[in-house]
Amino acid sequence: MDSVTTVAADARPAKHAEPVRAAQPYTNPYVAGIGLGLVLLAAFVLVGRGLGASGAFNSTIAWVTSKLAPDYAHSNQFLAGYLPEDGHPLKAWLVFEVLGVAVGALLSGLLANRVSVTVERGPRISVAGRLALAFVGGILMAFGAAFARGCTSGQALTGGALLNLGSWMFMLCVFGGAYATAWFVRRQWR
Repeated sequence: MDSVTTVAADARPAKHAEPVRAAQPYTNPYVAGIGLGLVLLAAFVLVGRGLGASGAFNSTIAWVTSKLAPDYAHSNQFLAGYLPEDGHPLKAWLVFEVLGVAVGALLSGLLANRVSVTVERGPRISVAGRLALAFVGGILMAFGAAFARGCTSGQALTGGALLNLGSWMFMLCVFGGAYATAWFVRRQWR
């Protein structure tokens, strides 16, 4: 009898325990799309450039390479194109954009109570397998962004808004490749 009473007493919530706040629902995708379009328009009007992300990483890599091997960085056509005149990547617009996206995402997650350390995966794949697939996918996207001369944000948003044929072709290939790859890994999510 005492063990039952003890279990029942332990199951009751503590008087001073903070209530668990539920995560807020995601924003309607149509509203978020309109907001993203307005941010893109503001970037064109205020800064004179569109949005993108891979250029920030390229600028940072070019800067680090110029510090470690300056002759190589300046002689390499790809890296030299990302070296700013004054020599520091924090003078590049895209670096601040990517830093702002990271800070904004964290702030949004905190306000919506969605920040947690988890690995989202299907029931048929291990955490290590999921992380390995994510790493391989990230490497493939990095090479794709280098070959396409821009990432999905730069190509799809900026290039698509400017009606660049290459940007539209890039996005058709991204979606086609994603659907083709999804067929091979679909069982991991069921």
